Amino acid sequence: MITTGIAITGCGSATPSVLLDNHGLSQRVETSDEWITSRTGIATRRLADPNTSLSTLALSAAQAAITMAHIDPAEIDLIILATSTADDLFGSASLIQAQLGATKAVAFDMTAACSGFVFGLVTASQFIRTGVYQTVLLIGADILSRWVDWSDRTTCILFGDGAGAVILQADECDHLLGFEIRSDGKQNQSLNLSYDPQQTEILPGITITQGNYHLIRMNGKEIYRFAVQKVPEVIEKALFKANLTVDQIDWLILHQANQRILDAVAERLNIPSEKVISNLAKYGNTSAASIPLALDEAVRDGKIKPGDRIMTSGFGAGLTWGAALFEWGR
Repeated sequence: MITTGIAITGCGSATPSVLLDNHGLSQRVETSDEWITSRTGIATRRLADPNTSLSTLALSAAQAAITMAHIDPAEIDLIILATSTADDLFGSASLIQAQLGATKAVAFDMTAACSGFVFGLVTASQFIRTGVYQTVLLIGADILSRWVDWSDRTTCILFGDGAGAVILQADECDHLLGFEIRSDGKQNQSLNLSYDPQQTEILPGITITQGNYHLIRMNGKEIYRFAVQKVPEVIEKALFKANLTVDQIDWLILHQANQRILDAVAERLNIPSEKVISNLAKYGNTSAASIPLALDEAVRDGKIKPGDRIMTSGFGAGLTWGAALFEWGR
């Protein structure tokens, strides 16, 4: 039983200043602007320089969302950082909490790769609906350039860095209309960033593993098939739970992975292209940041207005996928 409603009252985003276009990439790997744009829709991506941390990007996005929501950081009860690329393996959310001055907020990281923002949105909503917290800051941020194989043209063309954030607040009306989230670990090998253990003998007869991580490995064809099949299904389930139909959606914001996926999902659902928000050409795949980054740009450009119904869907490593339908604003 829902005891408290939810409103999304502010958003913000941040991207690094370094811009890498397709022509630049063609100097690194055998590719071309035509090859990349025709297959992905990506023209440029932003990359974090050595002085830009994940916390820096996340903090900027969070501050913009807090300003739009007209709240004080001290009002925030909970901070969720959806990321796969934290500055600290133990988590970066608490550092952001301190940098914001959100003195009463509990903070933790959540890892669900490119589905992280949708999973975080659902998680945050449960704390509000049960009356535990009133105000939640949700950040989606990733610096995937840290883990890209820059010699592999099938993956290095796809990814960029960025951050996006939203403020969720308790409200008399419930503006989170429906959601559906899923996982399937059987397909984990299709997209992962796995640990690379190296055996280390610390005493005779006692061997442990220490090491780093492999670079991102992806089976692009399998991910495309997975996304085109599974994303429409969870969107339809979220609509069913909201007792709404596809034609009642004002905007569709999918995880910005590949323009072909965006087009295929919209076509399967009979959603006209003018309702599909895409900034993939400018930023590439920014993982957990992609949905809130696209949302923030559309709100600030005046496309998305209070009361608009927005269907979001994330999908990616795990494999994980999900959809959430909400109304913008109170």
